[in-house]
Parts: sequence; C-alpha cells; structure tokens
Amino acid sequence: MPDKKNWVVDIGNTRIKAGIFSQGRLLESATVTGYEALADMLQPAPQDEVLIVSVNWTEKALREKISFPFLFFDKETPLPIQNHYDSPATLGLDRLAAVIGSRAFVSGGPVLCIDLGTCITYDFMDGGDNYLGGAISPGIGLRAKAMNAFTARLPLVELGKEIPAFLGSDTRSCMKSGIYHGILGEIREYIRLFSLVHGEVTVFICGGDAEIFESLTKDHIFVIPNLVLYGLDRILTYNVEN
Repeated sequence: MPDKKNWVVDIGNTRIKAGIFSQGRLLESATVTGYEALADMLQPAPQDEVLIVSVNWTEKALREKISFPFLFFDKETPLPIQNHYDSPATLGLDRLAAVIGSRAFVSGGPVLCIDLGTCITYDFMDGGDNYLGGAISPGIGLRAKAMNAFTARLPLVELGKEIPAFLGSDTRSCMKSGIYHGILGEIREYIRLFSLVHGEVTVFICGGDAEIFESLTKDHIFVIPNLVLYGLDRILTYNVEN
C-alpha cells in the first residue's frame, strides 16, 4: 500500500505556502501565487489527508473549487494544545500553528515562537502546552514603508540578504541599520524577558524574513522558516487520529 501523506496549505493574502509531510517529516514545500498554481500543485493521492487554512477564501468557496475532501482549519478546529488567549476570536491561526509546530522539534518545555512576516509576532507556550499570548510589532517591510510614507525626504529601502553595517554612512544605510539592528535588539530583549520569567526557553524564529536573522542561531535558538507548516501537519494528524 502506498505511503499515506499529509498535505497542508496556508493561503495568505498574497502567497500560498504548501507542504507535504510523511510521519512528521517535511518531504517537500513550495510557495505559489493564485488558485491556478495551487490547483496544479495540490494533487493528493486517495489515501492522503489534506488541511487548508485561508485568510481570504471561505471554506464554502474552497469546497466549490476542490473536489477531494479536506480539513478546513478555523477557530473551531480541535487543537493538541490549550489556548488561554483572552480574545481567541482575534488570534491569528498562523500564530497557533507556529507554537504547535515547535513540538515537532522539542517535546516539552516552554517555547517562544517569533514569526518575522508583515508583522513580527511573539508567541509563548509553557511546558504544559498552554498557549498564553505574546506580542506584535511592525516587521521589516512595515518599518521601511512607514519611514518613507510619514516623512518628507526619507526614501523607501529594502534589506537584502547581507546584514547591514551597524554604523550607517549615508541615509539609506542608516535606515537599513535602524531597521535590522532595531529588530535584532527587540528580539534579544524579548528572549531575555521571557527567559527571566520562565527559565530556559527554546526559541524558534520563522516566517518570510527568518533567514535574515540566521546569525541568532545557537543553543536553544532555532531558525525554522517553515515552522507554521509543521504546526499545520501536527494539527491535521491530531484531528485524523481523534
């Protein structure tokens, strides 16, 4: 009998991320744009399981387009953790998926997941798998756009793959330094604060801009760009088994 696989799809505002898993191991991942590209890629076998989460397509719209069965991940979906957020209706599902994904790498202990996307989200789960909340701040692109949009003379800058020099020598390099090293200092301070209160915390950095901060990787700090996909895989497995 062919191996059973889990297909997980995260449909965002501009990009669609998908992964294929086998027994918790990521076999393949891809990022596409548009439903046509997704349809070309998403071709599960009859024995496979599929989970889809979407911020802009409803479950009804997806079921009208997709012929095979799938689990639609929403705020009613059972989870393998306890959610103690005071306003669960406003909590992004990707934030929950990230902390759940951390358990693919560490089986216990407190974790802090830092997702570097449009916004930077900090999400904390204790050693008892209780999600407690975190923090949200502007991401790299938002900081760059804000300086350009709300000042008269500052240009729009983009951070490349190289780490900006700490000491900027012109306006553009000063802005890049402020964005990168400002976020770097913010990340280190949050890690310090959570560790001060909760003891040794395992930190996961994920999201589209995660690789820019790969220099942070060391003991108890891991850069896992596809952490949300790992979480979606674990949520799918949990629902299939239960």
